[in-house]
Amino acid sequence: MIHKRLMINKVCVMLGLFMLLSGCSVDSNSSNKHSKIDSKAEQRPNVVIIVADDLGFTDLGVYGGEIATPNIDALANAGVMMTDFHTAATCSPTRAMLLSGTDNHIAGVGAMDEVMQTFAPYLLGKPGYEGYLNNSVATLPEVMSAADYQTYMVGKWHLGKKEGLMPKARGFQRSFALMEGGAGHLDDRPILPSNKKSTYMEDDKAASLPENFYSSPFFTNKMKQYISERDKSKPFLSYMAYTAPHFPLQAPDSSIAKFKGKYDEGYEALAQTRLQRQKELGLIAKTTELPPLPRNIKPWASLTAEEKKISAKKMEIYAAMVSDLDSAIGDLVTYLKDEEVYDNTVIFFMSDNGAEANTPNSPAYRSFLNAFVASCCDNSYENMGKANSYVMYGPPWARAVSGVNRLYKGSTAQGGINTPAFVHFPKMIKPRQYDGIVSVMDIMPTILDFANAQHPNSAANEQNKFAPMLGESMLSMLTGQSANVHDKDYVLGAELHGNKAIRKGDWKLLSIGRPAGNGQWGLYNLADDPAELNDVSANYPEKVAELKLAWEQYAKEMGVQKMRPFKRRH
Repeated sequence: MIHKRLMINKVCVMLGLFMLLSGCSVDSNSSNKHSKIDSKAEQRPNVVIIVADDLGFTDLGVYGGEIATPNIDALANAGVMMTDFHTAATCSPTRAMLLSGTDNHIAGVGAMDEVMQTFAPYLLGKPGYEGYLNNSVATLPEVMSAADYQTYMVGKWHLGKKEGLMPKARGFQRSFALMEGGAGHLDDRPILPSNKKSTYMEDDKAASLPENFYSSPFFTNKMKQYISERDKSKPFLSYMAYTAPHFPLQAPDSSIAKFKGKYDEGYEALAQTRLQRQKELGLIAKTTELPPLPRNIKPWASLTAEEKKISAKKMEIYAAMVSDLDSAIGDLVTYLKDEEVYDNTVIFFMSDNGAEANTPNSPAYRSFLNAFVASCCDNSYENMGKANSYVMYGPPWARAVSGVNRLYKGSTAQGGINTPAFVHFPKMIKPRQYDGIVSVMDIMPTILDFANAQHPNSAANEQNKFAPMLGESMLSMLTGQSANVHDKDYVLGAELHGNKAIRKGDWKLLSIGRPAGNGQWGLYNLADDPAELNDVSANYPEKVAELKLAWEQYAKEMGVQKMRPFKRRH
């Protein structure tokens, strides 16, 4: 099996976990009576998962960005920061993997529901292509609830909006969730013409938004409410699925004003500044250079003064959203400290995919979004960022915030699937940078180890009806008891909407469809070529053959369906 489960003895890890959580030192002569974590709330940690939406790889200060993100940076600097963390290429497939610990094609989101409805109805209903988090998987909140955790969620769901598919039905005891893939950040305006307004649900009832709604602080305040109402004798799982900085780019005027003039030098200058900062932080090699500017991006110097003015403001709004997201996360951290639960709370942070490069006029969106935006919204310079605007910053700024990574959200190139991520738990974890491969599928098994919770598909359960997790626990790596999460033979596959990749060690076989690619396989060595610029398949035919075979095995085991070129459904 391509994602083979490593058969490792976790007794030592769990013993160390118990001893650290209980404030004791680990004695090699200790009795094995402490080989399991005590089920009391003060022994098992609370868990917070923070997901940013479409955050660029270099946006955070700790990853090289100039945007002030002191709260996130403080968490990352005190935790294990990852440089080779992988998601799916877009949001709902990643969320399915996060909440199931398995591949998106197993969990029901082999393709996004919106894409299948619009372009690929022939895929709808095929196994793994239900368009929602299916019932073949046991979800993280379901398993944690069974382990006597309290489970809360706020923010973007995007994994099914019919009865029986929403957060409450899939294990969250309390939730305030956006059902669709995005929404306005200042009110409930939809992002697609098929909806009259965005759909929010609190638990299993339709919910409305308050006046003066602003997404990031609202979601934090709602989670604070749920935590305040908890049973303090039990630990909790908090899933913070923020919608920022997903389009449309919107923020209060006061937030945007802080960044006035910050991006007047343009996107090429920003990319260079961040590259230099990443080198200083040790995130990339000193010899790393930015790839050439893609042909679809005009050099900043060639823009007119008016074009520069409008383009710079788009980035100002985006930066305001990232800054305000950081403030909202800081508010949550302060609350956890006030509640005296912070020290016993594991915090996971990640972005759901790479930067969004599309605009309403992009080939993928033009047929249905361009006219909608023109009719719904006022995108004049003075109105950009307000509730009735619809702004996307497009390829130039997406290129700048992606660092050396190739392409963007929607692609299985590194720019689509390599995102910032870290784990914070000073009680057990020493600060460091981890450069090994990690998958979003590894988060659920890690949390279950922290919680001493058992997945229903296990050796102890003879009547398994759920798909097994394909991720591996990071616990032993996080605690320093092993060097890596995955061994040298680990193979990681990815596919979405016809874009494909298979990774083994530093080698990656990649196929990108048009218009960004030609649909052919290319071979890249990421250690030498992190930007995926040099296809060396002609030089290494045996490696190509090896990885093609691995891809075929992955596609067969995951049930990957072939997607035809996009043709809008009438």
